[in-house]
Amino acid sequence: MSENQFDLSIAIPAFNEEERIGNTLEEIIRYFKYQSIYFEVIVVDDGSSDRTAEVAVKKLTAVPYQILKNPRNKGKGFSVRRGVLAARGEIILFTDADLSTPIEEFSKFQTAFQEGYDIAVGSRGSISSQVEVRQNLMREFMGKTFNVIAQILSFRGIHDSQCGFKAFTSKAGKALFQRQKLDGFCFDAEILFLAQKMGFQIKEIGVRWRNSPQSKVKVIRDSLSMLFDLFRIRLLHLGEKY
Repeated sequence: MSENQFDLSIAIPAFNEEERIGNTLEEIIRYFKYQSIYFEVIVVDDGSSDRTAEVAVKKLTAVPYQILKNPRNKGKGFSVRRGVLAARGEIILFTDADLSTPIEEFSKFQTAFQEGYDIAVGSRGSISSQVEVRQNLMREFMGKTFNVIAQILSFRGIHDSQCGFKAFTSKAGKALFQRQKLDGFCFDAEILFLAQKMGFQIKEIGVRWRNSPQSKVKVIRDSLSMLFDLFRIRLLHLGEKY
């Protein structure tokens, strides 16, 4: 395993997820129990006011884990960055706390890394994707509009930048997240922009996905914020801040 302690690190950003994090961790542990993969789980508690961290600790006692606590709600981008930079695995996966993409889909990523790719991106926009529970029409429209604008301003050739299921080689993950700056939901687009800029090989992979009715996304507010952040990425690039 070279200098890394684990085959795989799984980073999970979590904000007020005490009702869902337990089941998510149980599913992850159950799946990898039968895989020949030595893994760790990293839960980044993003300033939760509930018992997210306590529930996570109780579920993780049988496996290597880290619980990282943000002093206040800092955002998904901040939390994923913190988890990735703390990771000790050769491959680093981040996934949403609601496990909208089943953990079994990671097997598709393993094939991509075996083929020599640096980054595997889960996608709801591929021909092979299986969207089992769709978002409402407004969220789908806003998501597709965002991706069109993102492809103009930030990256090329990725059909779905925002699926919360992505994995990196340790080398790629550390290099990208050391440079990445956005703390909010637009960090995915920033990572893809940086990955293409730095020459990392990306494979977009269709995955199973189901919308969670308890999503924390505020459609109008977050969409406007993400649009603003797309321009921030462009300005940071032009200002040679990366």
